[in-house]
Amino acid sequence: MAPGGPVHAASPGAPRPRAPSRAGEAAARESGACSWLPGRRFPAGSCRGKIAASPLKHAGLAAERDGPGARDSRELRKLLSALGQRQDDYSKSMVLHSITRCVYLLEAEAAACTHEDIRLVASCLDDKAKEIKIQALNALKAFSSIRKFKIKIQEYIPKILELVTSTWDSEMHVAGLRLLGGLPLPDHTHPLLRRAAPALLDFLQTDSTLAQVQVLKLLIKMAQEEDLLYDILNCQVQPDFLSLLHASQPGSLLREMLVFVEVLNEGCLSPAYQAAHHEYNEQSLHEALFGEGSRLADRLLAVFVHPEEEVQLQACKVILSLQLGKEDATATTLSSHSFDTTFDTSLHSSFFNTGESIC
Repeated sequence: MAPGGPVHAASPGAPRPRAPSRAGEAAARESGACSWLPGRRFPAGSCRGKIAASPLKHAGLAAERDGPGARDSRELRKLLSALGQRQDDYSKSMVLHSITRCVYLLEAEAAACTHEDIRLVASCLDDKAKEIKIQALNALKAFSSIRKFKIKIQEYIPKILELVTSTWDSEMHVAGLRLLGGLPLPDHTHPLLRRAAPALLDFLQTDSTLAQVQVLKLLIKMAQEEDLLYDILNCQVQPDFLSLLHASQPGSLLREMLVFVEVLNEGCLSPAYQAAHHEYNEQSLHEALFGEGSRLADRLLAVFVHPEEEVQLQACKVILSLQLGKEDATATTLSSHSFDTTFDTSLHSSFFNTGESIC
């Protein structure tokens, strides 16, 4: 007998279940689809235990049958049929969770789904239960990896934005923003995104690190749209906004923040943007980053002490972008005071007098 207790032998000749593919498992983990713990048990005869076993069984079968030569198991179809039936909140959440997992692990079956299936999953965004909404967002994210469903899922951008901006729940933010970050942003959605920009900047300054990273990824996409750039730059931010560029911040957050600054700077220097006259609020994002009293140069130089090389290189790119932009622009709304004083002086400091290139 094994030291850990009795071991129940499998029946003779029973096939061993194959492990899921690494690619499929990685995608499922990234999506949050593996957050449910398979080891969780319920009392014998429990109704909930019986209900929970079904989604887990489907997900396990999905992992076994993964592969280009696998036959159609119809497990995803069974799950979608179950989703259309009347269920309690917990069961519905588990079915959505298993749908997400199956979409990643059974690509052929997922590609055979229809727009009606997408509509069925999206209908769960109107559910009262928060967990069901989050699992529905994860499932739509999984389906959005299939090209033919991207346009269909775009129809739900207004609802997704509403879910994200109407709550301070970090889990909802992460699920909704991950989905939005993977979708194209059609022109007709820009008015909604414009109205959402102040809330997104608020989340960036107060949310969890994981949510902050997802906020930045969406803001970077939005900042590349010419008609949204000014609205982002004119959003009000807190006085300590540049603390997001402190060297003690996680590398994942710093990388996205630096890319965000770079994209904003490039947008401001574009001929089309400079041709228009823009006025900014005193506490706007523009003033915090590029205004006369900005301490952005100090922050960028301090980031060079961050242990991650990617962060250092991205900081170097931003500094060069700002310096080149200042030299090339003959008339620009960007102030050069901060970089004329702090950055140029720092170039002669002992930090850079090592004989090595900073980039």
